[in-house]
Amino acid sequence: MVNLTEIESTQYLSFKLDTEVFAIEISKVREVLEFVSLTKVPQTPPYMRGVINIRGSVVPVVDLKYKFGMDATEKTINTCIIIVEVKVNGASTVIGALTDSVSEVFEMEPKNIEPAPQIGSQMNVAFIKGMGKRNNEFVIILDIDKVFSDTEAAELSDIAQAENNFLGMEN
Repeated sequence: MVNLTEIESTQYLSFKLDTEVFAIEISKVREVLEFVSLTKVPQTPPYMRGVINIRGSVVPVVDLKYKFGMDATEKTINTCIIIVEVKVNGASTVIGALTDSVSEVFEMEPKNIEPAPQIGSQMNVAFIKGMGKRNNEFVIILDIDKVFSDTEAAELSDIAQAENNFLGMEN
C-alpha cells in the first residue's frame, strides 16, 4: 500500500531575506500586504517592529531578518508583510512577518526536502523544517510555529490583545 503523505506535494510561499530564499507552508499564510506604516509599541522585543491594524484587529509585526541575526529590514518598494497564523500554546495567533520581498507560491514534494542541517549544539535550527532544492538553489523551509519560543509568541499575542483592548476602549 502506498503512503499518500510520501507522494503528495505541499504548497509554499517563498520570500527573500537578504539574498536567502525562505518558504512557509501556504496553509499558514492568511495574506500578503505591501509595507504599511507601523505603530511602534514601547518596551517590546527589538525584533518586533510595531503593530498594524487589519480590519479592526491589531497585528504585531516582527522583523524576520532581525530575529535571525541579520541587519534590520529596510523599507523598499518590494518590502512585504506576510500575515501568518501561528500556534501559541495550542491557540492560534496572527502575526505579521516583515520580509524583503515575496517571490511566489510553488509546490514541493517531500522527497525534494532534506532535513535541517545540524550545526553544532549551540545553534537552534528547530524552526527550520528542511532545506528544499529548487531551480538549483536552496530554499530554507521554515516551521513558522517554531520561529518564536512559546514565551516570545505568547508575548506577541499579549501585546496584540492589550492593543486590541485599548482600541476597544477608545470606541
